Amino acid sequence: MHQQITAEIADNTFYRDNFANDGQRFVAWYLHRVLQLDVHATKAAITDGQHDKQIDAIVVEDGEDRRIRVIQGKFVKPEPIDATPLREVTMAWTRLKNLPKLQLECSGRLAERLEAMRVALEDDYEVHFELLTTGSLTPAAATDFDACKAAMNDDADFSASLTLVDSALLETRLSEAEQRDLPELSCEIELDPERFLMSTETNVRVILAMLPIERCLKLPGIADGKLFRRNVRQSLGLSNKVNKELRNTLASSEKAPYFFFFHNGITALCKRFTLSSDRRHLKVDALSVVNGCQSLSTIYATSGKVAQKGGPQGSVLFRFYEIPQHDLGDAISINTNSQSAVKPRDLRSNDKYMRSIKRRYESGVSGGYFLTKRGEERPPDKDPAKCVDATEYARMVVSWQCQRPNLASNEKRLFDEHYKTLFHSDLDPQSILALRLWLGEIDKNWAQLDINEAVKAVRGAARFHLLFVVSQLVAHASKQADKVPLPASTMGALQFAPMVLAQAKECINQALQQAVTQAATANKVFSPQNWLKGKSAVSDEQLVAGTIVNVLRGVGGPALAPVLASLTVPADKFSFRWSAE
Repeated sequence: MHQQITAEIADNTFYRDNFANDGQRFVAWYLHRVLQLDVHATKAAITDGQHDKQIDAIVVEDGEDRRIRVIQGKFVKPEPIDATPLREVTMAWTRLKNLPKLQLECSGRLAERLEAMRVALEDDYEVHFELLTTGSLTPAAATDFDACKAAMNDDADFSASLTLVDSALLETRLSEAEQRDLPELSCEIELDPERFLMSTETNVRVILAMLPIERCLKLPGIADGKLFRRNVRQSLGLSNKVNKELRNTLASSEKAPYFFFFHNGITALCKRFTLSSDRRHLKVDALSVVNGCQSLSTIYATSGKVAQKGGPQGSVLFRFYEIPQHDLGDAISINTNSQSAVKPRDLRSNDKYMRSIKRRYESGVSGGYFLTKRGEERPPDKDPAKCVDATEYARMVVSWQCQRPNLASNEKRLFDEHYKTLFHSDLDPQSILALRLWLGEIDKNWAQLDINEAVKAVRGAARFHLLFVVSQLVAHASKQADKVPLPASTMGALQFAPMVLAQAKECINQALQQAVTQAATANKVFSPQNWLKGKSAVSDEQLVAGTIVNVLRGVGGPALAPVLASLTVPADKFSFRWSAE
C-alpha cells in the first residue's frame, strides 16, 4: 500500500498543492480516496500542523452514521513501528476529555474542528479513534494497543473505540470504496461431528454448526476486515452499544456459557466447501461472513478473555451456505442484516402519514415516485428527476416550510419529534415536486457555485441552507418577508435557477462572514459546521436575503427584470411557517 499511496499522492496536484508534507498528504489521501470526502471536506478535516496536539484530522459524520473520527497518521515504509504513535493517540484521547482547555491550547484549525466535535458529542455522536499507518506494530506495541483499546472503551466519562488502520485494512477499505473484489479467503474449520447438521435447500448445500467461541479466533480476515468484504457494513467498534453488550456477555463467566441462546448466529457464504471423511474438518473456499461482522469483531477484540484457559466458554451458531452465484450472495447479505438498531425512519416507512403522501404525490405528479423505505429502488418507468426519497422530503420541508434548514441534518429528530409536522397532508403534490426540482438544480449547479470553502465542505447541510435562502429571496421579492411561499408558486423561477442560486450562495457567503466577524469580536471559536446547525445561521441568512433583493431592485436592468419578476408571487400564495423547534 505504501508504494501505491506514494504514487497516487505524487500524481495528484491536490495533495501537493494543499498539504505541506507527506504525513498530511497521507491522511488527506485516506480521507479523500477511502472515506470519499470531497476536496473541500478533506481540507477542512485536516488539523495536522503546529500545536495539533497529536490529532491529524477530525471528521464529524452527520446523517445516519452520527460518528466522530479522530485520526492520527503515521506514513512509513512497510516496517515495524513502536508504540510512539499509539502514545500520541492516548495523549489525544486524554486531552479531548477537557475540550475547553484543549481549544485554548491548540491551533486555530484544530480549535474549529473541536468546536464541531463538542456540539456532536452533546448530540450523542459516537467517537472512533483511528491509528492510520502503512507500517505494522511490533509485538510489544500490539500488546499496548490492545490495552489502550480496552481502556478507551471502558472509560465511563469518555468512551471511544480504537481501530488500527494498517496496510491490510487500508487495502480492504479502499477496495470497498472502489467496489472491487478482494482476494478470496480459504480456510479449514474444525467441527464436532455430533454438533452440526448438513442438508440441502433449493439446491444449495447448507451446514448448520455449533462452534466453540474460541475457534472463531482462528478464522482469517477478521482483523483486516477481509472476511466481511460482502457484508453491508464493517465493524462499528466496541463503543457501539450493542457491541458493548456482546463484549460484556463474552467476558462474563456467568453469561458466556449461554451465548448460543442469546445470539442469532453468524451467516457465512462460500463458493464451495468439502467435508472430511471423518466429519471433523470443513474446508471452505472463498469464505465471506455476510451477517455477523459486529459479533466476530467483538469476539476478536475480547480474544484475551475468550482464549484464556479456564475462562468463560460458549458456542455460536454458524450457517455455512455453498453459493457460487454472486447475485444470490448479495441478496442474502442484504436480507440477513436486520439485527441493527431500527431507525425512526424505518419505523415510519409504512405508517398512514407516509402512505398518504406517497399516494397523493404519485397520483398528482406524472412520472413521480415517492420512496418510503431505506434502500428502495426507483422503478425503471419513473422519472429520476421526479423521484422523492422520504428523508430528502423531510429535509426539504423542514428547510422551506418550517424555515429551519439547521435541523435538516438531524434525521433522528425529523422522523421522531417533527414527524407529524413534516408529513401532514397540507403540502400539495406540485409543491413537493417543486422542492425536488429546486434541490436538483442545487445539485446540478453545485460545482459552479462559489460558496465559501468552509461551508462547501459540509455539503449535506449547505444544500438545504441554499434551498431555504431561495424561499427567502422569493419572500423578500414578494414583500412577504414574514411568510413562506408555496413551493409550487416558484416553478416559474426554476428557468432562472443558475442566477437565483448565484444570489443564494452570495447570501450564505455574506451571512457567514458576518458570523465570523461576530465570533472574532467576542473572542469565541467559530465552527462553520456548527453555525449551519444553529438558529443564528437562519437569522443571518434572512437579513442578508432582504439586503440582496433590495440591491437587485436598485441595479435593475433588462437582464435582472425577468428574474425578479419570476421571484415575485401573489400574496395569496404565502402562509405562515410550520412550527419545528
